[in-house]
Amino acid sequence: MRMSRDHILTTQVGSLPRPDELIEANRGREANPTVANDQRFQELLQAAVVDVVRRQKAIGIDVPGDGEFGKAMGHKVNYRAWWSYCFNRLGGLDLAGPGLYEGPPKRGHPGEVVLTSFADRRDRTKFLPVYKDEVTTGPGMAHWPVCTGPVFYKGREAIKADIDNFKAALKASGVEEGFMTAVAPASAARFKNVHYKTDEEFMYAVGEAMREEYKAIIDAGLILQLDDPAIAENWDMINPEPSVEGYQKFTMARIEALNHAIRGLPDDRIRFHLCWGSWHGPHTTDIPMRDIVGVMLAVKCQAYSFEAGNVRHEHEWTVWEDVKLPDGKLILPGVVSHATNVVEHPELVAQRILRFTKNVGRERVIASTDCGLGGRVHPMIAWAKLEALSQGAALASRELWR
Repeated sequence: MRMSRDHILTTQVGSLPRPDELIEANRGREANPTVANDQRFQELLQAAVVDVVRRQKAIGIDVPGDGEFGKAMGHKVNYRAWWSYCFNRLGGLDLAGPGLYEGPPKRGHPGEVVLTSFADRRDRTKFLPVYKDEVTTGPGMAHWPVCTGPVFYKGREAIKADIDNFKAALKASGVEEGFMTAVAPASAARFKNVHYKTDEEFMYAVGEAMREEYKAIIDAGLILQLDDPAIAENWDMINPEPSVEGYQKFTMARIEALNHAIRGLPDDRIRFHLCWGSWHGPHTTDIPMRDIVGVMLAVKCQAYSFEAGNVRHEHEWTVWEDVKLPDGKLILPGVVSHATNVVEHPELVAQRILRFTKNVGRERVIASTDCGLGGRVHPMIAWAKLEALSQGAALASRELWR
């Protein structure tokens, strides 16, 4: 994995705006899965991936992704494709289960840490009138999976196509290094399970199945990014609010499942993404970074991506004044945010970068975004934010290498 040897490298988190034609094609793909194998669709997807890599390079993104274009998104506004794509790559699931916001909330015994439901999230219940007015989250899935049998991986053709498209795009643009995202076990397994005896057993089974995808990405010479918002976001899905110690113990079980899934894979080809959920909401019940940074650093990878640009978490750069980043590790702080339509000024981006380099060293910082931009902000705004990211990194580089 590249380090910022002579300038601050730039990257992004994953999802980028899809072309209108691809969105329309994906809408048809969701209605009729056989479209995924249609030659015209595949040609459209291949061309779109080539273009999104070319555009990232032109703006100045050093380590681009494929925009997650192979993860079907049939609407311009979409918060779930990073996760829901795996539903069609895992066997043992019934895809006609209850919707994400349906069903009664779960409650544990006093002192027990138990995930409730997405509808019962503490931030959502606290600001329910706001969420009821929310019209920017896009259409939801009518049904969510239920695990009804042994989980296995059946996405070999899909991941091969994603890898082939991305590698062709990297070659066409002459890009040295690129990353591809995959959902981590704790986040992938947040739906109903009626087959396995415990949710932890289910989570390990999902991790073992998804390991095939993780290995395919790394074996192809790409950087694997593991998306795991559940590590921080689950805090908001536990009612009543647990103790920090109880939540850390609960979350470490999920980190252990992830580390088991990536066992034997090279640390220096893996980066981990943590966030507090990409929905546009108040986020007043987010767990502080200081309380989960140690849990995050327990992931066996080389680089850690996290939100640091939005107004709820920007102040937490000070965590790195007290927390020592382990030797050989990198951080990918978000310095532009998906949570606002306001485009950050490059000088602010540079200031944000310099805060982190002061604490961990310039070589160990790669400037990134808070979360995926595709489906969260207007495409014009998304690309303007990436341009501000690149310009801000250039300003910081001149300061650091003058």
